[in-house]
Amino acid sequence: MTPSPSPSAPRAILARLVHISRPVLWINTVGTGMVGIWLTGRLFDLQALPIILWLTLPFNLLIYGVNDIYDQDTDALNPRKGSIEGARIEPREVRLIGWAVAVSNLPFLVYFIVALPPLAVAAILLYAGVFVFYSAPPLRFKTRPFLDSLSNAAYALPLLIVPVALGAEPLWPAVAGLLAWSVAKHAFDAVQDIEEDREAGIETTAVRLGPRGTAVWSGAWWLVSTALFAVVSVPVAVVNIAITGTLIGRLLHRPTPATGHRLYPLSVAFPYIAGSVASAPLVFGIITGMYP
Repeated sequence: MTPSPSPSAPRAILARLVHISRPVLWINTVGTGMVGIWLTGRLFDLQALPIILWLTLPFNLLIYGVNDIYDQDTDALNPRKGSIEGARIEPREVRLIGWAVAVSNLPFLVYFIVALPPLAVAAILLYAGVFVFYSAPPLRFKTRPFLDSLSNAAYALPLLIVPVALGAEPLWPAVAGLLAWSVAKHAFDAVQDIEEDREAGIETTAVRLGPRGTAVWSGAWWLVSTALFAVVSVPVAVVNIAITGTLIGRLLHRPTPATGHRLYPLSVAFPYIAGSVASAPLVFGIITGMYP
């Protein structure tokens, strides 16, 4: 007799998929989407709810699930994997992850195509496409120096997608500032993986430039983002320059992958800190009628 499935199996599968989606990094998608709503002058809009839901598990599973499928060789060498910083998957999980990505994302994408304005749909398809082909062949931006970093500018797209979906004008300095910020952060975070990527034959921006060169590259983009954020919010610009100055200064002082790894917790906390500084006065202004 075939044993019946354990009642805990679906929960275990869901827990595994959540782990693969790296929930500590959901702030980069959900948080950006919420700020996109607040920048329109609304505390919330039910029309944006499908987008916000998509930016939770489904989209993060798309980003990191696809990444884990195609990065199994490098992840096997990376001591960070298998922790809160990212899963280390087994070959037998590839089929599950592929189906989970498709089942969780395709219904949202069909709804968006039917319900949203064409510009919002185009931005959504670009957003999803960039992150699929960051990891997947034939483009595999991850293995192309500078394109790997530049492609991660797509993290800013919810600041465009959400306002357009709601019929509002995006706040372009904020969009451009987050584009630049995301380019910098990707390269900076990759410093800690230089040795594993080099051993696996993957040349990223960080591998090409080395820790010191990557600090200069990321620092330049973060200066651009600070100038653009200052147009929108001086406190956000001040926090941005303070944290980026700390990250870049420490990496330049001791330019090694180990330093990049030690600084990674501050890098992960960065969007939480800057997002709180940006969001608190914005939400207060909406509630009190002072914004927009």
